[in-house]
Amino acid sequence: MVVTRLACQGFRNLEDGEIFPCSGVNVIYGDNAQGKTNLLEGLWLFTGGHSFRGAKDTELPRLDPATGENGAAAALALDFFSEGREQKAQLHLENGRRSCVINGVKKKTGTALVGKVRAVIFSPEHLLLVKEGPARRRAFLDGALCQLRPPYAGLLATYHRALSQRNALLKDIVRFPELLDTLEVWDQRLAKLGVGVMEERRRYVERLAPQVQQVYQGISQGKEELELSYAPSLPVLEPVEAWEAAFLQELRRTEKSDLRAGFTSVGPHRDDIELRLGGLSARMYGSQGQQRSTVLALKLAEAQVLSQLSGETPLVLLDDVMSELDQSRQEYLLNHLHGRQVFLTCCSPETVRLQETGKRFRVEAGRVLEEEVSAS
Repeated sequence: MVVTRLACQGFRNLEDGEIFPCSGVNVIYGDNAQGKTNLLEGLWLFTGGHSFRGAKDTELPRLDPATGENGAAAALALDFFSEGREQKAQLHLENGRRSCVINGVKKKTGTALVGKVRAVIFSPEHLLLVKEGPARRRAFLDGALCQLRPPYAGLLATYHRALSQRNALLKDIVRFPELLDTLEVWDQRLAKLGVGVMEERRRYVERLAPQVQQVYQGISQGKEELELSYAPSLPVLEPVEAWEAAFLQELRRTEKSDLRAGFTSVGPHRDDIELRLGGLSARMYGSQGQQRSTVLALKLAEAQVLSQLSGETPLVLLDDVMSELDQSRQEYLLNHLHGRQVFLTCCSPETVRLQETGKRFRVEAGRVLEEEVSAS
């Protein structure tokens, strides 16, 4: 897919207006805190996901300088070529709620955009994927799966609602023991939903692993091998009915400890992925350079799998990551993304060696100025 126009109104610090990106590399540059990342954030919202910066929707409308508070509303519009035709989408944010219009058809919620616009985001925070705990790695899997298989977002949300309700019941049972008989109903529901989530993750990692391995070999010039594997809270069993039965049995086994703790100790909310370099944990033993190469391999492989399974080339959004990579990794990244539409933020455009004709957009205090540029 290719974005041909992005328009913003009342969004973040950006001046109301529009940009017309090229189909290649779009470099968005300027000093810090000028609004570069806001452009990427505006694009990302059309995937139907939350802000990749963790911002609430109420924080996205422009700040009122008089009150220092966010406004009530903002609007974004996107023209893009996808599925063999020109398409249009508008996203409205008002009082923390989203609504959208897709090709002239009004939708009540912004989630209707899921699967319409696909993108891969790579920001400095992603460099913590290897270093930090399992929550970041689960978020990586879930973010990719929600774009690849839109129904997964609903399945995951339903699982987390059931998990919250079971956790609340565990606390209530301590005060009202007679409620213990109702726990079995939630155990069965959680087991069925949980195995659904884990099966989707298992299939995705199975598809992602060889791509990660291939990309990492390219980055390391064949000197090192990276292995990716799924580490579910419960061992994988086939058929899924056997997996559900094992999940249910484990919930019963941990019932007493869960009651004491007040939360559920087993399930996909405890999943992880394992990343090994030469058989050793990349998190425990990988150097900083190896860990950065690992994250780069994960994100590039994510884009490849999304392209293969959806039939559409996703947008690639690179938020100030070039300064975090050495020259060889920068060159590998840009070479690997040749032929894709890329939106890349940086402080100085001279640090980015374009491999093809592109465009530059200079951002200054929320004002976006377009510049033509040719490959060097």
